Amino acid sequence: MWLCQSIFCMLVSSRFRLLSPHISFSVLSLKNHTPSRLSFSVAASAMETSSPSALFLCGKSSSETEIAKSLKINNALKLPNGGEVSTHLQSEISNFQLGEEAFNVNLFLNSLSTNRFGRNLIWSPRLPSTHDVVSHNFCELPIGAACVADVQFKGRGRSKNAWESPRGCLMFSFTLEMEDGKIVPLVQYVVSLALTEAIKDICDREGFPCLDVRIKWPNDLYLNGLKVGGILCTSTYKSKKFNVSSGVGLNVDNEKPTTCLNAVLKELSTTSNKFRREDIMAAFFNKFEMLYDIFLNQGFQTLEELYYRTWLHSGQRVIVQEKNEDRIVENVVTIQGLTSSGYLLAIGDDYQMCELHPDGNSFDFFKGLVRRKLE
Repeated sequence: MWLCQSIFCMLVSSRFRLLSPHISFSVLSLKNHTPSRLSFSVAASAMETSSPSALFLCGKSSSETEIAKSLKINNALKLPNGGEVSTHLQSEISNFQLGEEAFNVNLFLNSLSTNRFGRNLIWSPRLPSTHDVVSHNFCELPIGAACVADVQFKGRGRSKNAWESPRGCLMFSFTLEMEDGKIVPLVQYVVSLALTEAIKDICDREGFPCLDVRIKWPNDLYLNGLKVGGILCTSTYKSKKFNVSSGVGLNVDNEKPTTCLNAVLKELSTTSNKFRREDIMAAFFNKFEMLYDIFLNQGFQTLEELYYRTWLHSGQRVIVQEKNEDRIVENVVTIQGLTSSGYLLAIGDDYQMCELHPDGNSFDFFKGLVRRKLE
């Protein structure tokens, strides 16, 4: 069994720069609470104490509730590196004082209309990483199971970058199982697209002003030039199938350090309406299940037109720097779309088509590309 990131990395010496200004990255931080009877401390100073992480096992229907009971009875769920965990059922949530900001499991499940995804839910008030929960327990969980946390303090990003995420962020991960390894790298694009479409659906349904959330290749979400979210997909190969763990992080109600959906909504609206994490997550799974079925049955080409309307890069001009013996040669290329393998398709001023790969050395994918000419 091996680990393969669905985010592509190559160690090369090629560099490139944009011909127009681009966008910056944001990072997230932490918060606190007041203790009372059975309650959970989420103060930053207590984040890495030995207190166990509480996992609440929930299900949309009676059959999923029985799965939750079985997981609890068998003490099946573990954290990496021997981290302590306590498991509870959905019916036990009322025994804990969690505060108004806690994820509303019932609201999420009642808004969910899927057949597979999100119906088995793990919710935690405070967790090192939702991604670690689903990837570490992949074989114990039903396909489509999801884990969501109010606060996570060892979140995972590209190239093993750590992300700290406070209250107000929507942070969840879920499981997929795929057979065709050639299309596994493309699933992150379906996840990104489903999230942007879910936000559009909520705006239409609730009468909110449209928020133009866009995709920055390969796995970031931007709003008004600032990063508000990101996607991480990892996979392992076992028993002739790819076990894919997909993670989503989205700034919903935390303005710092850059912006969030509700901050922009407030600027555009005269009402006090807000996006709710539960609505977005349910809308995401409702949309993802449909797009994922199209992706598996008809290929990503069927979704490309919608994807290109949502991403930032059509017609973007970049300069690729390539080392030719002891000289650095600069070539201007224009991004056209994606290749069948999920890399950037570009055309040079000499009309030569090429595929652009990230170099693996840069925090921003658009600050390190290597060009491979296409025949």
